[in-house]
Amino acid sequence: MTQTETAAPPEPVDWDLAERVARRFAGREPIAASYLGGSLHSDFSAVTTEAERLVGDFTGLHAPGIASACVLDRPQWVHANVASMRRMLHPLTARVAERVARSPVAPIGRRVAGTEMGVLLGFMAQRVLGQYDLLVPEDPEEQGGGGAVYYVGANILALEKRYAFRPRDFRLWIAIHEVTHRAQFTAIPWMKRYFLSLVEQALAIVDPDPGRLVQAMMRAADELRKGHNPLDDGGLVALFASSEQRGVLAKVQALMSLLEGHGNSVMNELGRVHIAGQERMARVLQSRRRSRGVTGILYKLLGFESKLRQYEVGEAFVAEVMRAGGPHAIDAAWRGPESLPTIEELARPTEWLTRVA
Repeated sequence: MTQTETAAPPEPVDWDLAERVARRFAGREPIAASYLGGSLHSDFSAVTTEAERLVGDFTGLHAPGIASACVLDRPQWVHANVASMRRMLHPLTARVAERVARSPVAPIGRRVAGTEMGVLLGFMAQRVLGQYDLLVPEDPEEQGGGGAVYYVGANILALEKRYAFRPRDFRLWIAIHEVTHRAQFTAIPWMKRYFLSLVEQALAIVDPDPGRLVQAMMRAADELRKGHNPLDDGGLVALFASSEQRGVLAKVQALMSLLEGHGNSVMNELGRVHIAGQERMARVLQSRRRSRGVTGILYKLLGFESKLRQYEVGEAFVAEVMRAGGPHAIDAAWRGPESLPTIEELARPTEWLTRVA
């Protein structure tokens, strides 16, 4: 290092600690310990290819390239998502790193942030079944890029065993949902760019000023006095958001509700035709999303409960649009960002249909 060079300040999140905590919290269930584990890689390679064909024919959204099916254990899923979150949050962490580093408690803050991130990812690792990771860097040699679809083998095997699902059918059903998301973000030319722009907007207006914490707590107290739980609208993330951020978060929530609802709709419509036992699988996963007790409290704190409502709101919206306008009426949403339903229109599908017609 020359005299004119200075070391970059450490990131405000200890990502190595986050991964270690997440791995411990996630627990280890080696796929190889199950006699069914050996079929996961070959099965998911086959059903992912089949799912892409079914989804393309049903929706008209043909993703470029070939999806790569990656069967992961929980630690591998944690590692992949730590890398994705680090990339996603880099614009924010790079901006605040120098400011945070000047604080005498910066090392403690990094460890606290890393521990919190690790607990969050570790909890998710116990439950996630499949994931399309749109934050995976595109491979210039891969046609179209963006082809990584993850499946968490231990969690899938656990559900298959507990509910006696037919493995091939259950795996195809999960694959349909994930490749639908891949089609949404790669077959619609503007979608990925628009989603990432919303994330950038939200991160750009984050103010690390501790005074924000005081303001957030005052807003929360005011909401409680009005009889409204301040965690109902997105957990701690929304609680600490400014009014400007809430506007961006509303756009993100509306978009994700549409995409999750569309994914569930495609998953279930194709499942009724091609998958034995689909209705029972749908009931099990719906019940699983509505966890209560300690898990339900954690969902609310982390904002997961708000995310899970996205499935229900979005699926009801898509169902009503298809009922009123036909099976391809939802295609109007893919014209451009201006055609997406607003958070208010999700509850009033006919108004959205009228506007985009």
